[in-house]
Order: sequence, then C-alpha cells, then structure tokens
Amino acid sequence: MSVHVDIKKSFPDFNLNVKFEAENEILALLGASGCGKSMTLKCIAGIEKPDEGQIVLDGLVLFDSEKGINLSPQKRKTGYLFQHYALFPNMTVAENIAAGIQLPKREKDAIIKEKIQMFHLDGLEGRYPSQISGGQQQRVALARILASEPKILMLDEPFSALDSYLRWQMEQEISCVLEKFGGTTLFVSHNRDEVYRICNKIAVMSHGNLEAISEKWALFNNPQTLAAALLTGCKNISHAKKRTDYSLEASDWNVTFQTEEKVPDNLSYVGVRAHYFVPSYDESEPNTLKGSIQRVIEDTFSTIIMYQLGGDSSIRWEVDKQTYHSLQKYEEHVFLKVFPKDILMLSE
Repeated sequence: MSVHVDIKKSFPDFNLNVKFEAENEILALLGASGCGKSMTLKCIAGIEKPDEGQIVLDGLVLFDSEKGINLSPQKRKTGYLFQHYALFPNMTVAENIAAGIQLPKREKDAIIKEKIQMFHLDGLEGRYPSQISGGQQQRVALARILASEPKILMLDEPFSALDSYLRWQMEQEISCVLEKFGGTTLFVSHNRDEVYRICNKIAVMSHGNLEAISEKWALFNNPQTLAAALLTGCKNISHAKKRTDYSLEASDWNVTFQTEEKVPDNLSYVGVRAHYFVPSYDESEPNTLKGSIQRVIEDTFSTIIMYQLGGDSSIRWEVDKQTYHSLQKYEEHVFLKVFPKDILMLSE
C-alpha cells in the first residue's frame, strides 16, 4: 500500500506545505506541538480539506484540487487513531468494534470475535468506554480501525494520554500490530525515542514545512538542519561559520573545530550531542573546549554535567556514572574534546 501526499493549506499562524511518499513502511511525522503533524493526517483522512494539492492512496485519488476531487472520509479507507481514541460512549466494546464493519451479521460477528481475541479484550465485550482503562480503550479503538480493513493506518500521538508504564506496554503492543498490518503507517509524535523505536523512516516537520525525510539512522547521525537536530535531541547548539573546507568556528563557544566531512557553504549552526564529548587533560589537543564544571546533576542511569565555557555559554555533557566517578579527582583540570566525525553541521 502506498500513499502520495502533496498539499498546501493556509492558517493564521503558519502555512502547511507537505510533500512525501510512503509505501509499506512506518513513517514518523516528528515535530513540536502545533507544527502541522495532526493537520496532515486530518487532510489525508478527509476531516480537513487542503487549499491545493493532491492525495493518492494506493492508486485511488482521495483529493485533487485541480480535478475537483475530494472524497468523503467514509470512502477513503483510512484508519485514523485519534489522540483520545474517539470511542462512542453509548456503545459497548463490541458495538464500537462493529461500528466500521459493513458486512452481514455472521461475518461481522466473526470479525468482532477475532479482534476481541487479537487485542486481549475477552470479557470486556459488554462494557462501555467509561468502564475500562485507558490502555483498554486504545485497544478497542485499534480493533475498530483494523476491523474496517483500512489501506493505511494513521496514529496521532497514540501514547499521550497514558502514564509511563502503560506507554511502554502499549508501545510494545502497537509495534506488534503494525508489524502484522504490513502496510503503510503514518505515526505522529513529538517524542524522538518512541519514534526511533517504532518507525523505519522519519519526516521532520517545523512550522508547517517538512524539513527532512530519511531513514532513522541517517537522520540521527546527520540531521543536517537546526530543526532536525533539536527534534532528535541535540542539546548543544552554537552559531557557526565556515573557515575552510574542513574547519568551522563555533562562535558561541569560542572554538574552531576540525571536521571529518566537508563543511557546507550554507552552514549556520554546529551541534554536538551531550554524550559525544570525551574528557581531555591537554588543552592543546584539536577540537578541545576550555572551561570548568559548573554543576553536576545525577540522572537515573547517567550523570549530567553542565560545563561553563565563559560568559553565559555552557555545554551539557552526559556520561555514565562510572565515568563521572573516575573524573572527580580531575574536576578542576578537565577539558572537553569532540572528535571530527561527531560534529553535526547544520543549516537554518
């Protein structure tokens, strides 16, 4: 199953301008709140109408502004899991699952039974949404979607209403469901970690625009843009200028870095992930930052070190607890070094 999306829609706060294709894969739309992720799904589902463009699902034109095509949501064969599940409160679990099935009673009952078993809802068939937990509600919503045999699944922040333990449990269950589905899934989130675990490919969205789209490994290793670096969790960003083909100046940190890759002409920023820094005891080494440890924060399984560079500039450095304990006797003399291969060169 494939989807082609090329749409534009104007809003008071931003303009949605999205173009991508996906086929038999799990594609994440990763971005901050209000950047247009959910709106993109709503346009595909037919809940919102784009101002212009085209949406094609497995060869079926869902929307085409030039040809005047705009299929109703019921004709689009899309499975959309809303953030709060949108279950019918006056229907039982079984009735909610049956809501999207247009088949004779015998076939409908067989599908309901299959989905009840598939999503471990046995014994809950006669209960109403208010009588079951948040995780169970989500299972019912997913069962209802799959019972309608959609050509595409679209999940909009599916774990936002769940506590941390239930989020992890439901993440495992949804991952299994998506593997069995085997078609195209669009997964909206602002959580880089769950996106990385669940999805094959990631599309970064910022202010209505699709900034980058690539395999997850490539995006995290080389985000290329400031928005992508921030969304993939880079905590250390400095304005930067190109000096030579293989060197740049990180102006906020007052240091010149040697790079492994050629510095692009459109360089605007440089980023270094918190765990990329390594301790150094020789300030003359290349790519070394000179400063002092300002604050130490003990995290659950690591130690976060705020490293003061002078003025208002500081670096977030993250190490495992054993490494930090070995550094304590050198605290006043530790410098930070970054290898050329670990420097993220970013455009605006």
